[in-house]
Amino acid sequence: MARAETGTGTGTGTGLAVRTNIPQRWTLDPAGDWHYWWISLMVLPILYNWVVLILRCCFPEVQEAQAGLWRGLDGLSDSLYVLDIAVRLHTGFLEDGILVQDISRTRRRYLCSWAFPWDVATVLPTELLCLFSGVSGVLGVPVARANRCLRVPRLFEAFDRCETRTGWPNTFRVAKLMVYLVLGIHWHGCLYFALSTWLGLGTDPWVCPAFSRPLHRYLHSFYFSTLVLAMVGDTPTPQREEEFLFTVAGFLLAVLGFATITGSISAVIANLSAADAAFYPDAGPVRRYLRARGVGGRLAGRVVRWHQHLRMQRKLPAEREVLQHLPRGLRAEVAASVHLPALRRVGLFRTWGHEVLRQLVLRLRPQVFGPGEFVCRRGDVGREMYFIRQGRLAVLGEDGVTQLAVLGEGLYFGEISLINIKGNTAGNRRTANILSIGYSDLFCLGKEDLAEVLAEFPHARAAMEAKGRELLLHMGRLDTEAEAAAAAAEAEAEQRLRGLQVALEGLQTRAARLLAQLEASALRMALRVQRLEEQLHLRRRWEGAAGTGGAAGTGGAAGTGGAVGMATPEWPSRTQGPAGGQGPPRAQEPTEVQSPLKAHGSARDWDPSKVQGAPKTQGPVLGPGPAGGWVPTELQRPSKGLDAGEPVLRH
Repeated sequence: MARAETGTGTGTGTGLAVRTNIPQRWTLDPAGDWHYWWISLMVLPILYNWVVLILRCCFPEVQEAQAGLWRGLDGLSDSLYVLDIAVRLHTGFLEDGILVQDISRTRRRYLCSWAFPWDVATVLPTELLCLFSGVSGVLGVPVARANRCLRVPRLFEAFDRCETRTGWPNTFRVAKLMVYLVLGIHWHGCLYFALSTWLGLGTDPWVCPAFSRPLHRYLHSFYFSTLVLAMVGDTPTPQREEEFLFTVAGFLLAVLGFATITGSISAVIANLSAADAAFYPDAGPVRRYLRARGVGGRLAGRVVRWHQHLRMQRKLPAEREVLQHLPRGLRAEVAASVHLPALRRVGLFRTWGHEVLRQLVLRLRPQVFGPGEFVCRRGDVGREMYFIRQGRLAVLGEDGVTQLAVLGEGLYFGEISLINIKGNTAGNRRTANILSIGYSDLFCLGKEDLAEVLAEFPHARAAMEAKGRELLLHMGRLDTEAEAAAAAAEAEAEQRLRGLQVALEGLQTRAARLLAQLEASALRMALRVQRLEEQLHLRRRWEGAAGTGGAAGTGGAAGTGGAVGMATPEWPSRTQGPAGGQGPPRAQEPTEVQSPLKAHGSARDWDPSKVQGAPKTQGPVLGPGPAGGWVPTELQRPSKGLDAGEPVLRH
């Protein structure tokens, strides 16, 4: 379908935004109706060139007799060819499943494809070559227009599109095959007449006789080509080499055409059989099975009559298999359009919403029961419920003979054994015998499918339970005391369930709190371990510093005659490595540690708490050690992060 794009413009010359709809150029949807009708129209000029050009080339008198008509038809054909190029420039395409309608993109896509130069080659005015002197005698106008036949890919596209859209695809395939066949015979006949003219009309029995009328000559040529291509064999014997070669070539083409026609017809027949088998089941396998088991002919006759009824009344029991390849949404639309009118006639569904019925219609299975066939028997376990689409069914008593009621179109049965009605004494067993009086067309709904639909739509479940309760009361199969007890038990269970839910929520809250406390304790423990590791690192550092200081003090006393601390050297402002020989190695701390000894001071006068850069909250307390050194005597308690009862390490 043609689509018009619109753009939005804004004008702000007066300070107000004015919205204007600017019409853009149109595009065609390749899956729309307009595109379909256009390519169907393009079949005419393409077939015109394929049929008429060869005829005008081989029959010069036809070209000369109607020269004006041919010029007009040629001009019309060329105009349609040019218009088709313009249409293809405005034909959209799908990208990521979305129709692209941008004109610039559609043009660029077509201009960059192989179809554009091919289409341009088909509209080149090659007949202008006949205006040159010497060329017109060699090439006539029909021969010069041979490039118009190159538009055949568009013909194949049109045929494929028509085959997918028509309601009779097999008939269209046969018609297309006949067109190809007639066109092949036409070309062969024209070439046969051209060869006969070159050899001489009427010179021997094989060539075309010298008839005076062009129509007579064409019909004889067409008849001769039909005999050759149909491999009838009733043709004159060739006399010359050219005649032999042409006849042999015709026979080879006939073999190829015969194989093609046979394969196409076989495919059409196979498609018809497959389509018939997809709609209607075959009675043959059932009949062969009955014969193999030695079952009498009466039962086989019932099977045959059942299949005949399906075909005559056009009833399709295999709808799910036919629609299984469609997406779920489209399958629901198709099933709803077919079955919703019948479902609306069912009294139970008249008050149901459209969405409920759409969900329900996908789960329905059509079934056809023959005369005298039991749909369900009393006491059977109920697994389906039935909706009467067409036909009449009898409700029989316990003896299976007495007729209690007759069910007609729009009624349903079998739902009592599927839904759980409180106080139902029958449980999930059938409560009656249902017999088909004639051919009955029913909808079958399984227990699981019904439960899924009713779970999604509670109001529909309430309506069905109320209707079932009325039927059970009428039949005397509803125990009111048991119903009241079941209702009380259900209420009690609901109350207990709510209590369990409240208790569960409380447990979840307590568990969340405990988890939070555990995470907090783990975090405190990690911080505590980290601080203890830092304190241990500082202790080792001060032990190393004290050991180095004691060794230095001993060396000074020995050099001065035993005077302790009289000549203690001053440390540099920064600790250096062992290679410098001036103090302990520098610890990898973020602060700089200055010399613990001051000039002209004693090692005993050194207070580590006054060292610049030393941590105040975690620094060790040093005391006098052996050989005049200092060692840590205790680790102070951190001011934050540790519990009040944390022990203090002492030495």
